[in-house]
Amino acid sequence: MEYHKIVLIHRIVVSLFLLHYVVKGYFLISDKPDTLAGYVAKTKIAEMILSVLFLGTGIYLAVTGPTLSTIQIIKISCVVASIPLAIIGFKRGNKALAMLSILLLLSAYGLAEMNKAANKKVDPNASAQQVFNEKCARCHGAGGDELKEGAKNLKLTQMNDEQLKVIIKDGKPGTQMSGFNTLTDEQLNGLVSYIKSLKQ
Repeated sequence: MEYHKIVLIHRIVVSLFLLHYVVKGYFLISDKPDTLAGYVAKTKIAEMILSVLFLGTGIYLAVTGPTLSTIQIIKISCVVASIPLAIIGFKRGNKALAMLSILLLLSAYGLAEMNKAANKKVDPNASAQQVFNEKCARCHGAGGDELKEGAKNLKLTQMNDEQLKVIIKDGKPGTQMSGFNTLTDEQLNGLVSYIKSLKQ
């Protein structure tokens, strides 16, 4: 399965997993043990499936993705720490531990969004080659022809400058190629020129 599809599945699973634990937390802090017990019984299989998908897709992305950033390492640490806290907290009805586990999951979710936003930003003083290496090389390779995750061979592209600019800025729907709309016109022109130079 393509990398970007795993990313999408992971985001959906994380959102559902977090929502599930928020509902459990609400029943716990509202002193509704019978309601919580009923909810847990009805969602036991669903929680197991979500847990496996959460961890499985997360591990796959960590192993196959780019080098982990500091934010990603902290995010993973929050998730790992939340697991035993959630198990103990909900099993023993300990509100403090349960809420702490949910807070850690929320923190991990927030850190993931921060990391996503950080990856969109581009140093205004970066050279075209630096921008390419930071944003494009993971899939296209340093030479533009590695074809990872379904990426196109940039050495063989027939697109003109304007077509390249549109894809760089807006991304390509249905693929992992996301747009980089924070590039200045100068950076965009430089990146297009650099990509064209790969064909030589």
